This record gives sequence, C-alpha cells and structure tokens, in this order.
Amino acid sequence: MSTSPLLKIFTGNAHPALAAEICEHMGVPLGSATVNRFPDGETFVQIKENIRGDDVYVIQPTCNPANDHIMELLIMIDAMKRASAKRITAVIPFFGYARQDRKDQPRVPITAKLVANLLTAAGAHRVLTLDLHAQQLQGFFDIPVDHLFASPVFYNYIHEKDYLKDATVFSPDVGGMKAASAMANMLDLPLGFVAKRRMNATTVEATNLVGEVEGRNIILVDDMTETAGTLVAAGRLLKQNGAKTVRALVSHCMLGDIGITRLREGTIDELITTNSTPIKADYGLPITVLSIAQLFGNAILRIHSNESVTSLFKVKGY
Repeated sequence: MSTSPLLKIFTGNAHPALAAEICEHMGVPLGSATVNRFPDGETFVQIKENIRGDDVYVIQPTCNPANDHIMELLIMIDAMKRASAKRITAVIPFFGYARQDRKDQPRVPITAKLVANLLTAAGAHRVLTLDLHAQQLQGFFDIPVDHLFASPVFYNYIHEKDYLKDATVFSPDVGGMKAASAMANMLDLPLGFVAKRRMNATTVEATNLVGEVEGRNIILVDDMTETAGTLVAAGRLLKQNGAKTVRALVSHCMLGDIGITRLREGTIDELITTNSTPIKADYGLPITVLSIAQLFGNAILRIHSNESVTSLFKVKGY
C-alpha cells in the first residue's frame, strides 16, 4: 500500500535559529542530525533518524564562512541521498557566490554556476531560495528552483507607515531597477535611481540622481549589503540633494566591520532587512530585522503537497 512521503526538516550550522523558527511556524519538529568537524577541519555529518522514502528539506544559507557552509550543505545532501530520501530540497535563504555569475574579467570563474552544479551532483532534487542577486541564476540549475521574494515581508511592514506620504522609492544602482520598480508599484510611489561608479571591492562613488528627491522620504531597495558602500554613498548624495530621510530595504544583510562603521555615520536612518542570515542584535544601529520564517514555512508546505508557491509573493495583485 502506497503512502505519501513524510516531511522532514534538517539544518546545518549556518542558521539554526531560522530553521527552528520555520519548524515552529509549520508545527513540525526539527530533524536530528550531527553536523560537526574533525580535528583537521573536515566536516562530519550523520542523520540521526530514518528518512528512507521521505520528503527532506535542509535549511542552510551559504553565508560567511561561505565555503564551510556550502560544504556542510553538500555533505548533508549526500548523506540524505545515501539514506534513501525520496526527495531532497536545498533550502538556501541566502545563496552565496551569486555575485560571481559572469566573466567580467579575463580568466575568472563563473562560481555561481559551479555551486549550482555541485548541489545537483551532491543529490539535491530542487532548490528553494530568496531574492537571488540576479534572477537569471535560476537558469544555472538543471533542477527546479523555487525563487521567493522578500517584497511581501517588506510591504507588510512599511505599507502603513506615515513616511510613505512623501516618499520615493530609489534603486541605489541601475542594476537594481527591476526590484525597486516592483516595490514602487506595490506602494504606489514614484521611482528613481542613483548612478554609481565602483572604485574597488569595498568603495563606491554615487555620481548622479534621477527622480524626486527634495523634501522626500527615500526608500532604497537592494538585494544585499556587506560593506554598506553602495547604500551609504547613495544615502549621502540623496541627503545632499534635499532628502528628508533615507531608509533601506535590503533582503540579505551580512554586515562586516567596514559596513558597521559606515552605517554609524547616520546617513541611513533605518536599515530594514530579513533574517535570511544571522544578524547580531548588538550593533547599536537602527536595524529592523523582519522574519522570513512564515514565508519559507508556507513555501515548504506547498512544495511538499505539490502546490504552487507563486501566490506567496503576490501583493495587491502584482
């Protein structure tokens, strides 16, 4: 007699707090697994319960240290494949190496494609992720990719805020115009963008503005920040041109020391982000962290029951 496969959720060491929150929302227990290191640094994984014939999800953003977390994910997938799981879904709230998606210099790799190949080779049957750096990265995979958007989470937080009465949505660079345009449409706000010039890996110069700025509350929309160079450069130019406040909606926040120092200048009045990666609470900065646990929990339940996930990121019919 055939029975539907059981749903099981596991996590590596990248973000166990998010995995626990997702499980709490779904009302399912977090699966038992050992994920640690040998003395020489090699990763050891053991799935501590029977998953034969099950529908298995492993939650692991590939954030800093990216290489360690990617290896953990690959080894966990391999262990699950060898334990005869029926379907393995890699749940990657933040997909690392996404910025290395093309050859922009001679003799450089396309590492995003390499990581996609590794996930497939390890035994993943599908990927569930959030706000890829470029949507075309879905085409790097030879397995199905369910691509979620943080925009509904941001919308629910800000759509009734008073500062929206005099607000303009801005993209901090030309490349982010599509995401900024989507948010502007959701909020029924005008759209603008900042032209920038990258000086090096950590320094950006904002050069020109297009859009309504003077006397406006600006909402910057970006997919990720690490050094905060793009956000702070854009915010500085916006305020020099008469912006009242500058807030930033950023899907993935991996602030390093440089980014924390820059944000302490006060150029960005509020950084609104998600918990796709672990974020410390002691930065002493105006950072608002919104949970994506419900979004991912609902997506996992829909994938498990072979339902569409598209409606999860529809706002106002957009």
